Amino acid sequence: MFNRLYIVLMKFLRVILIPIVPIYYVITWFRNLMFDKGYKASKSYDFPIICVGNLSTGGTGKTPMVEYLIRLLKDNTKLATLSRGYGRSSKGFVLGNETSDALSLGDEPFQFYNKFNKDILVAVDSNRQEGIAKLLEQKPMPDVVILDDAFQHRKVQAGFNVLLSTYDNLYTDDFVLPTGNLREPKSGAKRANIIVVTKCPSDLSDQIKQNIISKIKPLKHQEVFFSVIRYSADVILGDKKPVSLKQLPAFKLVTGIANATPLVDYLNTIGSEFEHIAFKDHHSFSRGEIDEMSKYACIVTTEKDYMRLKSEPSLQGKLYYLPIEVQIDRPEQFNKLIKDFAINN
Repeated sequence: MFNRLYIVLMKFLRVILIPIVPIYYVITWFRNLMFDKGYKASKSYDFPIICVGNLSTGGTGKTPMVEYLIRLLKDNTKLATLSRGYGRSSKGFVLGNETSDALSLGDEPFQFYNKFNKDILVAVDSNRQEGIAKLLEQKPMPDVVILDDAFQHRKVQAGFNVLLSTYDNLYTDDFVLPTGNLREPKSGAKRANIIVVTKCPSDLSDQIKQNIISKIKPLKHQEVFFSVIRYSADVILGDKKPVSLKQLPAFKLVTGIANATPLVDYLNTIGSEFEHIAFKDHHSFSRGEIDEMSKYACIVTTEKDYMRLKSEPSLQGKLYYLPIEVQIDRPEQFNKLIKDFAINN
């Protein structure tokens, strides 16, 4: 009930705040102009930096895209990821280590560390320039850095920008905050080298793709790709053997992500019996909420939410997460563009 009231309230606020839209638009447009013209300093680097980001406020699939790039590059480069570390309790630069958790790194960077710590460096710092400088002090020093959610962080000039926009809410059809979801005007998309339309239906036709590309109007230096979320057939309980999702009894689906609709639709499609309990993105679960969850016999959550809940003793043995991966159309061309920049340049 609370979440429904929250959604209704936010929709109402967005309507009454329409007069603020032109002010926000001008401020963000002028900020970009200052960087574009060189009046605000933007630091470039002599080694590959790849930025993954979006124009909107979230929910476009940055985490699975970063993981895709990690898998693509980790075997041929000394790779590092650098995130802001949203929602963490720590300050400044933090490098992932064996004592790290979601509180010290943030849920998404901790997810990267949990999966790839043997292959890459995972760091967080809200100041990307300082974070890159600290990474360059590490031994061995990374030769490629992936910036997570840094498209609006103009003080760092990434050599390659991957811009994400969801199929059901393209940035071309959106408005800037506070009425829309865009952090900056649509014109900011010109900084992208690759534009990926994410969370597409698996049966998206070539004609619809062409219609979307016509709306995006990519520039000469840009390529447009389309991606689909692939959910695992199994859920994972800690370090135990994966369990078939279809074998689970009725469960509670607990999510603290920006857009849980694709996940809910998938579970309905395969006939899962569940009740969805939704929280806002990066929700910090209270002791009362965790105590309430401990009463549930079976819980399924996202991998990101699992990073925040995995250490709770009362949820041991009942908390599963559902892994996802991103599948990109024309993967050979996509992979070549990334590798040509990061490895073959």
